[in-house]
Amino acid sequence: MKLSAASLQSSLAALVLAASCLVLPGSGAFAANHREAPLTAFDHKADITDWFAFVSYDDPGKVTMILNVDPLLEPANGPNYHPFDPEVLYEMKVDNNFDGDEDVKVVFRFQTEIRAPGVFTGFVGVGSGVATPANSPAPVAPGTALLPPAIATLDGPGSAGLSLRQSYTVTIQKKSGGSWQTVFSSGSQKLYAVPANVGPRTMPDYPGLARQGIYDLGSGIKVFAGTVDDPFYIDLGAAFDTLNFRTGAFGSGVPAVLTDAQDAVDNANFASDAVAGYNVNSIAIELPITMLTSDGARHPATDAKAVIGTYASTSRPRIKVQPTAPGGKPSLSTNFVQIQRMGNPLINELLIGTGDKDKFSMSEPKNDSQFAGYLLDPLLARVINAAYGGAVTIPPPPRNDLLPLVTYAPPICPGCTPAQAGPVADLLRLNTGVPPTAQASRKRLGVLAGDPAGFPNGRRVSDDVTDIAMRVVAGVLRPQFNVFPNNRLGDGVNTNDVPYQETFPYVAFANSGRDSRHQGPGHLGCVAPTSPFVSVTCPTN
Repeated sequence: MKLSAASLQSSLAALVLAASCLVLPGSGAFAANHREAPLTAFDHKADITDWFAFVSYDDPGKVTMILNVDPLLEPANGPNYHPFDPEVLYEMKVDNNFDGDEDVKVVFRFQTEIRAPGVFTGFVGVGSGVATPANSPAPVAPGTALLPPAIATLDGPGSAGLSLRQSYTVTIQKKSGGSWQTVFSSGSQKLYAVPANVGPRTMPDYPGLARQGIYDLGSGIKVFAGTVDDPFYIDLGAAFDTLNFRTGAFGSGVPAVLTDAQDAVDNANFASDAVAGYNVNSIAIELPITMLTSDGARHPATDAKAVIGTYASTSRPRIKVQPTAPGGKPSLSTNFVQIQRMGNPLINELLIGTGDKDKFSMSEPKNDSQFAGYLLDPLLARVINAAYGGAVTIPPPPRNDLLPLVTYAPPICPGCTPAQAGPVADLLRLNTGVPPTAQASRKRLGVLAGDPAGFPNGRRVSDDVTDIAMRVVAGVLRPQFNVFPNNRLGDGVNTNDVPYQETFPYVAFANSGRDSRHQGPGHLGCVAPTSPFVSVTCPTN
C-alpha cells in the first residue's frame, strides 16, 4: 500500500496535536558529519560522513544502506592515500522491534596487500607497462618494463598496476535469544574495494573498473566498497560561519531564504557546492527487506512491522600495542570500542555540547535519553533566529513537533501505537512499505515536498538534508510556523555537482585525481551539469 502525501500530512497534523515530548536528530556540517567531535577529529578513517537507508529504486523488495567515511578526500593525493583502515570495524545496524537496540547487523572488515613492493624502490619492473627509452642510463637497460600497464581490472590480468589493493569480508548477523547468529557470510570469496580514480593514463576506463567492484553475493545481496564522489552537497564554509549564507544568491530579501522559484528547482544551485570535486570512502549493501524485518516478511506501509530503525558505527580495538621493530605489525585486542555512530543526518555537531560529543559518539541509540537536555530546546533554532535578526520566528520549547525524528511515530510509522514509540533514540527510521519514488517525481525536500519516500523516511543520496534540517528546526512541522520565511530556508545548494546513479550502488564513481576541480564562491559552474544555468557565476558575498 502506498503511503500518500496527504496521509503523511494528516499524520503530521495529528502528531503535532498529540505529541508530548521531543528530540531533534542531527550530525554534521549542517547535515552530515564532515567535520566532527573532538575524538574523530583525530581519526578521520573512523569518521562517518553520511549514512543512507532507502528502499531500492529498481527493486521495492530490497533496501539499500550506504555508509560513507573519511571526509573531504582530495582526489589528487594519489592512488594509495585513501584506503579503508583494516583495524576499523565498520557496521550497519537495524532495530526492528522498537526498542532502540539493534537486532540485525552487517559487519565489514578490510585487509590490505602490497603486491609490488619493489616498484620505485628498485628497478625491478612489473608487467609490460611504461618502458625505459633508448637513452636510459645503466644499470637499467633500454626497453626495461619500469612501470605496470594501465589498470583495467581489480584482479587477474590487467590488475598488475594495483600495487596496493584492499579486499574485504561481509557478515550478516541476527540476534536470537540474546545471542548473535550468523545468517550470511561472504566467507573466502574475494571482494575487492575499488581504488581511487588516479586519472586516464593509469585507469583509462575508470567507470568500467569501478563496476567490477559491484558483487552479487546471491540470496538477493549485492555489495560495493571503494572510493566514490562525495554525494553530499552544501555551502560548507558558509554553514560553519554561523550560517552566513550568501545573500547574493537569493532575491527574497531575507538572508538564507530562497525565493519560490529557486526552491522549486531541484537540479540547479544558486551558491557554490563546497564539497564538489571531493571523494569519500563508501560501503554499500543491497539486501531483501525480509532479512531486516522482525518476522522475515514484507508489510504494507500502514503496518508497524514495516518500519525499521537504522544506524552505522565505526569501532577500533580497545588496546593497540605498536611494534618495536621496523616493518612489524601492531598487536590488537579483539575487544572493540565504538568511535562514532550516525543515524539521522544532524545531531552531534549542532546539538550536543562540546563536552559531551565524544560521549554521544561512543554511546548507543537506546541510551539517548541522557542527551535530552540538549534537545528539548535546540540551540540551532535560536541561532537561526538570532543570525537573521529575528526575521525567522521559531517555536517556543518544548519542541514536541520534532518527535517523529527520534521515536517510532507517524508519519514514518502510521501504524505505530504509543506503546510502540520506543525510547528516544537517534535512528534513521525507514518505512519499507513505502515504494520508491520514480526519478521524474523525486523531490529533494522529501516528505516536506510531498515525496513520502524521502527524508526523514529513510534518506536517499539526493535528499537535501541541509534545507530540510533548517526548516524542521525552524518549526515547519507546526502549521503556524510552516510559512515564509521558515519554509524557504536553504543554503542555495540544491543538488550534487555530478549526477547520481539510478542503480546500485547509486553514488557516482570517484572524481579523477588528474582532472577534478573544486567549486568556490565566484567560480563558474556552481550549478549541476544538467542544469540550464551552467554559465552562472557563484556569488561571492
